[in-house]
Amino acid sequence: MSTTTTPPRKKPVAFILCRWKKNLNVRSSPITNERPATNKICKHRKTCRASTMNTLFAIALVFVGCCSNVVFLELLVRDFPGCGNIVTFAQFAFIALEGFIFETHFGRKKPHIPLSNYVIMVTMFFTVSVINNYALNFNIAMPLHMIFRSGSLIANMILGIIILKKRYSASKYLSIMLVSLGIFICTIMSAKQVSVEKGATEEDGFYAFMHWILGIAMLTFALLMSARMGIFQETLYKKYGKHSKEALFYNHFLPLPGFLLLSTDIYRHAVLFSQSSPVEIPVIGQSVPVMWLYLLMNVITQYVCIRGVFILTTECASLTVTLVVTLRKFLSLIISILYFHNPFTAWHWVGTAVVFLGTLLYTEVWSSIRAAMKGEKADKKAE
Repeated sequence: MSTTTTPPRKKPVAFILCRWKKNLNVRSSPITNERPATNKICKHRKTCRASTMNTLFAIALVFVGCCSNVVFLELLVRDFPGCGNIVTFAQFAFIALEGFIFETHFGRKKPHIPLSNYVIMVTMFFTVSVINNYALNFNIAMPLHMIFRSGSLIANMILGIIILKKRYSASKYLSIMLVSLGIFICTIMSAKQVSVEKGATEEDGFYAFMHWILGIAMLTFALLMSARMGIFQETLYKKYGKHSKEALFYNHFLPLPGFLLLSTDIYRHAVLFSQSSPVEIPVIGQSVPVMWLYLLMNVITQYVCIRGVFILTTECASLTVTLVVTLRKFLSLIISILYFHNPFTAWHWVGTAVVFLGTLLYTEVWSSIRAAMKGEKADKKAE
């Protein structure tokens, strides 16, 4: 006598999918009792945890790497204000070597984007990097240098309107006005400090001021060139797909022959670095010139900073990346002022606050936070 046993009833996936529907951001579709659906849910949960860990790790890299990089750059510039070229060369050489080994596998991997496009991008990137560092030779204080470079939003919007024919909301225009006002306040206050500090005589004061004006012009040009490069990158990524590590390698590898034009200055500062006071490295017990140690740490922290930003761009939205980088700049500015005692008046603080307020307004952080909080409340009510 045979007994028929009913097969175990499969649990419907509908309940699980409904709970995860908002997180998955999928449209409503017919739900079946197939096991792969639950596997996807479990996989998504693990992916979320991994993504969160990657994001936190990237944020830590950005803050530690970028803030430390500013400290070592200021240690270099404080003793040798004209060392921008050797610093740029060392950073490019290190990142190019790392990319040649781990990204292109010693040149065996072919690029996804044609080299002709990289040549255009590299020309702009090399120009921006050299000019930004070389501007420190023209009486540009490090805090002003950081604040001025925070004006990239202005340049991006201006060129976006001119080249891409973009239109922005009223809040975007207001944020750009705030950023412009903040940079203007800091620039004017720094101009007064230049004329007072350098003005031993009237002629010397005028010469120092014109020297400073040239530095401001260089930073302005680099700002616009950097924005144009960003637009060019955007068009390339739309056409060929995003290949950030590949672009990072070629942006640092292809410009290396261009440093031959700066070889005299690089060699001169290499000699000066070798003549700096020796310092003993505790672990290996070897003495090295202190400026070479600062340069090595600057290069390493620059790599950590760039890697952090790269991971962040792959794990987070551009809004999050902009917010993290903005907060990092603010922290670097505070470190530069407090640790190195750079001149910073009350008006500088006002200008800085206006710049960062405009940046946060541009990224729509507050509306995003409110939307997230409303979403959490809605989820709790639904449960």
